[in-house]
Parts: sequence; C-alpha cells; structure tokens
Amino acid sequence: MSKILATQLNGLYQKIVQNEEDSIEQTARLLAQASVGEGNVYFACFDELQAIELYALNSEKQPFSKLSKWTPDVEIQEADRVLIFAKSAQHPEALQLAKKLYDEFIPFAVVAGEAASDDNEMSNLAYTYISTHVRGGLIPHPTKLGERVVVPHLHAALFVYEAIKLVYDEILEDEM
Repeated sequence: MSKILATQLNGLYQKIVQNEEDSIEQTARLLAQASVGEGNVYFACFDELQAIELYALNSEKQPFSKLSKWTPDVEIQEADRVLIFAKSAQHPEALQLAKKLYDEFIPFAVVAGEAASDDNEMSNLAYTYISTHVRGGLIPHPTKLGERVVVPHLHAALFVYEAIKLVYDEILEDEM
C-alpha cells in the first residue's frame, strides 16, 4: 500500500508542477513585494491546512521570512500580502476574506483544490491562484466497497508551500 500511496502522491505533485509552475512563481513574487517593502506576509489557512502556517512560522531551520501570524482580527494594510490556503475555493470564511481583500485593493493569492475557471469566484478575485488538483481520496479502501481514503489536501498544499518558498527565498536573496 505504501508504494501505491507514494506513486499516487508523486503523480499529484507532478500534476501541480506541470499545471501550476507559473502561478507558483507569480505567487512568490507577489509575497516578496511585501517582504522587500514595508509590508508583512500573512498565511490565512483554514481547517487542517492551518498546519502550513504553523510549519512556516516555526520551522527549525527555515521559517518563512517576514511571515506574521494571521487571525481574523488582523488589520491587513496596503503593503501587506496574503496567501489563502483552503481545501476548497468554496470555503465560506476563505471566500469572505478574499472578497474583503479584493474590495480593499490588497493583492492576495489563493491555494485551493479546484481549478481556476470562470465559475470559480475565488480564482477570479485572487491576484494569483494555484490549484492543488485534489479531487478526492487516492487509495481504494480494501474492505469498504472501493471507498477512497487518504485525501491529500495537506500533502498537496505543503508541496505548493515549499515550491513557493524556494522561489520566494531566491527573490529575497537577490534583493538583499
């Protein structure tokens, strides 16, 4: 089973790289605008994707530079940049935040499961949008009528985070 999981996760990561590479780079550049200026970077992470913010803030070796802890009470300023992580672009709190940032002319990025489309309001509001391409579970459960388990929202979002961070760190090194 672990080989199947590794193969399917690798396939998911490859799909992200093939389809989202430009958006990942644009997102890193967007976040770097705050870092080289006077702004802060915030990750607004919802549900289990809150683990990404914890990891980014507390990483022993490489915390995300200029990242400040986000809460719904934080006053986002014009120079700040926000990266929203949500399993779904339909997540009510994430969508509410996206609308607020859009109305306040604060550029932000989104990482969510669905592909960008005309019907995806979140992708239309965001300055950059990255799909994790997670549609459901990966591995059929052996004892339950083929129900799929291991829904890799966190795996995919963490992969996207690391890809963004690689470009972001490179940009900041060039600016320093």
